[in-house]
Amino acid sequence: MGVLSRASYVVKSKINALLNRTENPSETLDYSYEQMRDELQDVKEGIADLTTQKKRLEIQKRRLEENVEKHNEQAREAVQQGRDDLARQALEKKKTKMSQIEELEGQIADLQQTQDGLVDKKDELQGRIEEFRTKKETMKARYEAAEASNRVSEAISGVGDEMGQTARSIERAEEQTEEMEARAEAMDELRDTGAFDDALSDKDQIDRELEQGRSDREVEAELETLKTDVSGESADGSEETSVAEPEAEADTGAADGAVDAELEELKDEES
Repeated sequence: MGVLSRASYVVKSKINALLNRTENPSETLDYSYEQMRDELQDVKEGIADLTTQKKRLEIQKRRLEENVEKHNEQAREAVQQGRDDLARQALEKKKTKMSQIEELEGQIADLQQTQDGLVDKKDELQGRIEEFRTKKETMKARYEAAEASNRVSEAISGVGDEMGQTARSIERAEEQTEEMEARAEAMDELRDTGAFDDALSDKDQIDRELEQGRSDREVEAELETLKTDVSGESADGSEETSVAEPEAEADTGAADGAVDAELEELKDEES
């Protein structure tokens, strides 16, 4: 190898060394980790927004259901007063509200399906972030150890800055290696104790399963209560109907008498 070739080789080696020092893998890994956490936060915000929209539709649906019940009562009262026209109007409004409720139920179901899909993606991304964090810390420790070893090797072989700094380079490499090893052990200890769980998730899998169990029990308890209430209302309703019928007939007669009197007055005025 000639002098020019050896000089070119040395120059290329220096340039590659500078480029490698400029790009710090540790910083790159930390940046990627932060990006993944930002993506996770975006997914959580999307789930929150979607849930809010679903709750709005559910509130609207409950209001329509209340209107349906109101129109039912209006139709009954109109029939009792002999106003079939008013009863028909109430039933038509009820039908319109029922159609709106059916449409809202479809939209709510679609939002629920989308929400479930986003939750699954969030859980998957959360797992990936956990796995990446572990690999990131391992790679950072390995890189720091390799970088220190490379500096020591360069100093010993004479490729480094000055042979007089060899001892200092070895001491610095040992200090950095010990620091990174201690850091790696500290990260492992914190991860084992679960200190980082809250950094990526508000609740772990056990909390979610316990909450699901409580929710299932509450639903079952509410269902049993509804069954009991419905059975009680059916029994009470039959008795109340038999007692209330004479009163309803009396009210109807009184209302008919008032209408007849008012009709007679109108006829007298026209005469």
